[in-house]
Amino acid sequence: MPIEQKRQEHEIRMIGRLELSVTGVKQLESFDQEEFLIETVEGMLSIKGSGLKLVNLDLDKGLVSLKGKVDDVLYLDSIGQESSKGLLGKLFR
Repeated sequence: MPIEQKRQEHEIRMIGRLELSVTGVKQLESFDQEEFLIETVEGMLSIKGSGLKLVNLDLDKGLVSLKGKVDDVLYLDSIGQESSKGLLGKLFR
């Protein structure tokens, strides 16, 4: 019988809007100065901003750190469910 693997913790820490670190990272899918797309143990995570730079990537520890101006942090696993309703659909559930 295989030993159950402990689920990795997932945490997002942001200092102001200029430094951000994410734990529970499985993979860094893509990144540029305007968007980081990260696969975490809780789903796909999009981080948007300007002047974003990768500071640290350690997939063995499940850690990504970045600097730059962060404008948006969004989990993408609900695309097609909530977002298709639009603003009025969300207001009148």
